[in-house]
Amino acid sequence: MTTPIKDYQSRISDPNSRKLGTFSYLPPMDAEQLRKQINYIVNQGWTAAIEHTEPSHATGYYWYMWKLPMFGETDVDRVLTEIEACRAANPNHHVRLIGYDNVVQTQGTSMLVYRAPIEV
Repeated sequence: MTTPIKDYQSRISDPNSRKLGTFSYLPPMDAEQLRKQINYIVNQGWTAAIEHTEPSHATGYYWYMWKLPMFGETDVDRVLTEIEACRAANPNHHVRLIGYDNVVQTQGTSMLVYRAPIEV
């Protein structure tokens, strides 16, 4: 027996329904799950970077860079500290974490780590 494919009812007209990347179809990550994702980024030798934007601009290509990418950073706690600093400085913005793969020169991963409240 095949399980039916679920329709997530994501619509541009409904900002609260918009999905922002693969992980946004899953329940929000708890602190330990986020730590594991950051650890994976570090273990791959990827560069962690943090971006943020207003919810109304989240579907656009341009997000604001939070500081510079964390070149050579291997301390998961330092990445978590920067995510929290970005969130505190921009409480009404979505925040995402990116792992840049310097070998293939592209994003190895990207995930929303904080979804700001959306007022409609």
